[in-house]
Amino acid sequence: MLWLTFGSLLRDELWFWLKEAKGQEFTLFSRDTGAVEDSIFARFLSTRPIFIEPVNQDFSLVIERIGVNAPVVADVSITDEAAYNEALKNGIAHAASSKYPSSQPGNVYLFAHASINFWKLGQYANVFNLLRKLDFGDRVHIFYKGEPFVYEVVNKEVLKGWNTYPITRPVIEPTLTLQTCDPPGTTLNRLVVTAKLIEGGTAEE
Repeated sequence: MLWLTFGSLLRDELWFWLKEAKGQEFTLFSRDTGAVEDSIFARFLSTRPIFIEPVNQDFSLVIERIGVNAPVVADVSITDEAAYNEALKNGIAHAASSKYPSSQPGNVYLFAHASINFWKLGQYANVFNLLRKLDFGDRVHIFYKGEPFVYEVVNKEVLKGWNTYPITRPVIEPTLTLQTCDPPGTTLNRLVVTAKLIEGGTAEE
């Protein structure tokens, strides 16, 4: 029972520690660097770079540092628990009240699970388990309507309970907000990572 409960979190922690120790990198852009295809075996056994192919070009999120590659479910209500729980079974949720990726000022708000009860919450229950490992300057990639948007992490904070400030705050530049539970598997706090657009397309809402 302990392994069923905490096994996925321990696996993610072990993988991240091993990746950092090996200096293993992920790449989105080329297989010509000797990169291997992403797999559980490549992540744990290989020292070569790992090539990530985005799961789709319509709306998806890739974070190379922590190995995230997941679809984004658009226009999810943040006040309807049944709706967002269903959406989170299919990927990362995009808050309906937030903006879409664009070169225009606005806040793109994405949230996902950092959880231990994967058997209840589906295959994306652990997708943000390692979000807290992101550092300032790490890059986050969004693919939206066939266009790539690259953001750089500029802030990381932990807020008590359900604090709505990260989604309601005014922004003056294209901004990405990533939110999950902290610690994983609890609802005590919200971990919020903020990133600014550094490279982007022209897709609009």
